[in-house]
Amino acid sequence: MNGTVLKIDNENLIGKTGYYLSLFGTVIILLWIGIFKFTPTEANAIKPLVENHFLTFFVYDIVSIQAVSDTIGVIEIIIALLLLFSVKFASLRKYAAIGMIITFLITLSYLFTTPGLWKTVDGILITDFFIVKDIMLLGFGLMILNLKK
Repeated sequence: MNGTVLKIDNENLIGKTGYYLSLFGTVIILLWIGIFKFTPTEANAIKPLVENHFLTFFVYDIVSIQAVSDTIGVIEIIIALLLLFSVKFASLRKYAAIGMIITFLITLSYLFTTPGLWKTVDGILITDFFIVKDIMLLGFGLMILNLKK
């Protein structure tokens, strides 16, 4: 393939700025959502997603609604911290990327496993847009997995 490859180094200030904006933006999103998972409102909000998914349908038989949400929150916070500390310790970037990829693949799959998530409004198919952001976050995870140290 003959194309342009984004090289993020000191000579590419715009690319480097974009990378760090994406990185810190992702950290903020993961921390914010991860912390919110510790609230009963969010625990109840994600219940239909979790209980209708082929990988997680059984968890409420084992632990409480809040415990499931807390666990997901801890995972999101850990990924955010790995990503944040990867700025100083590049070896952590791979683990953050893998965590992001797994997390966002699962959350995006909720779009296909949760009944009633898709609706038609004024003839346009829509969904709960809070999940759609995960397409971009999945892409960022794939991108940083491929970066050299």
